[in-house]
Amino acid sequence: MTETMSQFGLSKIGQICVNVHDIGKAVAFYRDTLGMRFLFEVPNMAFFDCDGIRLMLGLPDRPEFDHPSSIIYFKVAEIQQAYDELTSRGVKFESKPNMIARLADHDLWLVDFRDVDNNLLALMSEVPRG
Repeated sequence: MTETMSQFGLSKIGQICVNVHDIGKAVAFYRDTLGMRFLFEVPNMAFFDCDGIRLMLGLPDRPEFDHPSSIIYFKVAEIQQAYDELTSRGVKFESKPNMIARLADHDLWLVDFRDVDNNLLALMSEVPRG
């Protein structure tokens, strides 16, 4: 193993894929309801920009890939405002925003919701303590 390879480590996420069952319905939810920036669509896939990380919505191409996704946490500055806005757009949250941890200089808040294919998503907010 070379010196370069011994220091190798993954760090930057380039793209995340979320399984969906109806591309049109999923695009409408992510673009219109969540307000994400739509990039482009090709057969069986649609792509969005999440502040430099690409989100791909895709139809599973084999049965073993047809399962809910991992949880994607979308970082927001004001979790209560984001919760209120998305609730007004019809997003169904699993609970109300909760403080999960008091860290050295900020509090971590989370709240979960589901997309149109029942994939679990979440909002997170790191609220500085003044």
